[in-house]
Amino acid sequence: MTTLSAQVVFATITGNNEAVADIIVEKLKAAGVDVTKKEMAQSEPEELQDVDIAFLVPYTYDEGSLPDEVLDYFDDLKDLDLSNLVYGIAGSGDNFYEGYYCLALDKFEEQMQTTGARRVADLVRVNLYPAKRDEVKLAGLVDAAVEAAK
Repeated sequence: MTTLSAQVVFATITGNNEAVADIIVEKLKAAGVDVTKKEMAQSEPEELQDVDIAFLVPYTYDEGSLPDEVLDYFDDLKDLDLSNLVYGIAGSGDNFYEGYYCLALDKFEEQMQTTGARRVADLVRVNLYPAKRDEVKLAGLVDAAVEAAK
């Protein structure tokens, strides 16, 4: 059987999303997946064409905006055919900002829908730093992605 490959792409300002990405990477490695982790600003969406599974871990800035450092990545996604890809989206936010909580996840979800890629599970919203319950949700997200990519 061929080894599955994955890329985990994240953006962070507080370090919380890198912690989310690290949990995803750890779970993927435990499942035997060949995985790379990159900052969104340092990667190109075209790289997703070379993997079986992708996880996007963006953060929401200000009042529901995407941060400047992910705008090029976000815009370039819409031009891609990722129909052979399965993906999940997770990210940290602060539920103090009720109406804007983790809106970047929804925006990336809408953008990924244009690529033909297949989402494997619900978006995982993490309040601030990931807790044990979030690790359980992230493990479920990874399990669903690995199963769907087989």
